[in-house]
Amino acid sequence: MFPVPDGISTPALVVDLDVVDDNISRLAAAAAAGGFAVRPHAKTHKSPRLADLQRRAGAVGLTVATIGEAETFAAAGFDDLFIAYPVWADAARAERLRRLADRALVAVGVDSVPAARRLGAVSAPVEVMIEVDSGHHRSGVAPGAAAEVALAAADAGLRVRGVFTFPGHAYHPDARSQAARDEETALAVAARTVAAAGLTITVLSGGSTPSLAYSRPGTVTELRPGVYVLNDAQQLALGSCTADQIALAAATTVVSAPAPDRFVLDAGSKILGADRPAWAPGFGHLPEFPDATVTSLSEHHAVVTVAPGGRVPPIGSTTLLVPNHVCAAVNLVDHLVVTRGGVVAGHWPVTARGANL
Repeated sequence: MFPVPDGISTPALVVDLDVVDDNISRLAAAAAAGGFAVRPHAKTHKSPRLADLQRRAGAVGLTVATIGEAETFAAAGFDDLFIAYPVWADAARAERLRRLADRALVAVGVDSVPAARRLGAVSAPVEVMIEVDSGHHRSGVAPGAAAEVALAAADAGLRVRGVFTFPGHAYHPDARSQAARDEETALAVAARTVAAAGLTITVLSGGSTPSLAYSRPGTVTELRPGVYVLNDAQQLALGSCTADQIALAAATTVVSAPAPDRFVLDAGSKILGADRPAWAPGFGHLPEFPDATVTSLSEHHAVVTVAPGGRVPPIGSTTLLVPNHVCAAVNLVDHLVVTRGGVVAGHWPVTARGANL
């Protein structure tokens, strides 16, 4: 993995742009070979500059999670945005959607008849994508019920672009392939149901970073992964990436070594986030210390336990710590330290940080 750059204060999130370029190019080539469009989820990096690298590699547009994120990227010149969330268009959001649609082509997720009717009633000039549940059991209607929502949207005067799903149950060991198959089935059923209702749709959208390797040409027409561009410790543990495909890590300093089997780093939950799935080996990944485990996080401390016979680094030394969930970590910092060839090339603002509304 890339080295800790010289001359930076820790803790800091560092991005290796050489690895980013490789990750973007790899997906672009796979998508071209499989006939997929790529609409990456920008909630991972929240950075127009990283999004521009994706656009230059052929991304057809961006996926975002909130109207606030869409506003940020529209202001940066991105003009094709999909808010992949079941938006409820209250008065304030409706006005923001109307203004946003003046600057970009906007699609919005819906998964209920009331939400579809509400969007039509407020006259927000947006397209809609019907969300279906492919097994994650979060939001989304049953695939066979997609037509009911699609017809409500059409009756409300909205153009129905397509259907989408998030195979989030791929975030579990040994579930990645099955989640991709579940995604295909759900989208196929939804598409048939909508077609039988007399509506024509053009986009069947899916894709998550863990399930990407199992996406097959056919039903899915558009992929929306987010984490792939940077990767993280979860993806490494799942087998979705290799260590040399991780493009972001926290540069940290050893601030304490209170026991022969323990040391403490200056990166806690306020730089890494606090995510730890039950199957994850710890609160992050230490490339230089593969036999050590980040056993606990406080707000400003990462406590590392060393295996018997393992090495405890000297106080004041630096090392990299890969967060479990890169999306959460990025949203905690104002800027990313970007490098090329191991040398700091700049500080890129996390422009959409905190755009949660």
